[in-house]
Amino acid sequence: MPFIREATPLPDCFIVRQQVYPDGRGFFTEVWRSDFFAELGLPANFVQLNHSGSVGGVVRGLHFQWDPPMGKLMRVAVGRAMLVAVDIRKGSPTLGQAFTLECDASDRVQLWAPPGFARGFCVLSDFAEINYLVTNCYNPKGESGILWNDPALGIHWPVSDPILSKKDATAQTLAQWLDNPLSDHFTYP
Repeated sequence: MPFIREATPLPDCFIVRQQVYPDGRGFFTEVWRSDFFAELGLPANFVQLNHSGSVGGVVRGLHFQWDPPMGKLMRVAVGRAMLVAVDIRKGSPTLGQAFTLECDASDRVQLWAPPGFARGFCVLSDFAEINYLVTNCYNPKGESGILWNDPALGIHWPVSDPILSKKDATAQTLAQWLDNPLSDHFTYP
């Protein structure tokens, strides 16, 4: 099996490691393969691949989509970044808890966070490119975000004054999201 699924402290959120085949020319690796992912209990059908490039100190997120619900498989393709997943599912034993994973493109690891998780990242190198496969197409009318530095989340970001989009800088807190009737789209289990 060229993939390994590793548990995180958050139920249903996993680290995915893939086998790398290096030689004198460079390397080869399979990033995703539906049959192997299905065997590991991971999504076998993705509908969109996104590619983001950001300068050092950028924080993007914490984003999620409820209509249609979207899961993300994130990986660092170039540079170094901290990937983040936050459980926002009502009734979850880990509601409001975050998992962070610092990784470099050479690590060849991925982070899977299903629907009901807010996701984001912080660029740790001068520049980084992040790829993420998603389980549903983007719908701007069915997406939102949680404030990156919401104290309730307890995320230890490696930057104190990040570069943010206006949307991310003014996002709602987790408490505000949970007070919104739309948050009922994400329940546990």
